[in-house]
Amino acid sequence: MAAKKLLSWNVNGLRAVLKKGFVEIVDDLAPDVLCVQETKMSADYADTLPGYTQFHLNAEKKGYSGVAAFVREEPLDVRCGIGIDEHDREGRVITLEYPDHFLVNVYTPNAQRELARLDYRQQWDRDFLAFLKSLEQSKPVVACGDFNVAHKEIDLKNPKSNRNNAGFTDEERRGFTNIVEAGFVDTFREFCSDGGHYTWWSYMFKAREKNVGWRIDYFIISAALRPRLQDAFILPEVMGSDHCPVGILFDA
Repeated sequence: MAAKKLLSWNVNGLRAVLKKGFVEIVDDLAPDVLCVQETKMSADYADTLPGYTQFHLNAEKKGYSGVAAFVREEPLDVRCGIGIDEHDREGRVITLEYPDHFLVNVYTPNAQRELARLDYRQQWDRDFLAFLKSLEQSKPVVACGDFNVAHKEIDLKNPKSNRNNAGFTDEERRGFTNIVEAGFVDTFREFCSDGGHYTWWSYMFKAREKNVGWRIDYFIISAALRPRLQDAFILPEVMGSDHCPVGILFDA
């Protein structure tokens, strides 16, 4: 059975990454599906990627958040948001339905400095998990994107000094644990159990050059889909954003 390549990438501004070789990068990687986060768009780019059908969800706030999906295979249906206005105004979730699974692209809200949005983030985590489980009642789920949390100490370079910082609070980590305990599989950890593998690096202090990073971008899948998972990987050599793409190979 042929494998489909699914990629996810927080591009930190779609217009910005288009000026950094985005089209050529995607052409070289040749994914069947590309989900992107933090598009920061106020309108769609009609011909962003030749050969792909694209779906965008933008935030009400101009230049903020936003997600998009570029696909070779037309979905049966496309859903924007999770059905809760407070969350959906920020343009964070787009869901594509296929005959045998849902594909969810998510840009999880950041708890922010001094944890100003931590309470909101915890509500988001609860509501997003409930959304995933509601989809699962119909068919299995593949969810990908920037989850804005390093789940375990192995998932960031400096866990001790970052304890209780945004992205590594006990509350946010517990939110991701709840996803796993609800039956979803962290695909990368199915193939790699060691540290040093990150998906985001600060632009400061040559962090990427030194590989001082965080793994906060994920593909998770319903347990029922595990037999179809061939591989999961991170592409740190791909530049253009402060995040790098992550991906899976998945039996079609």
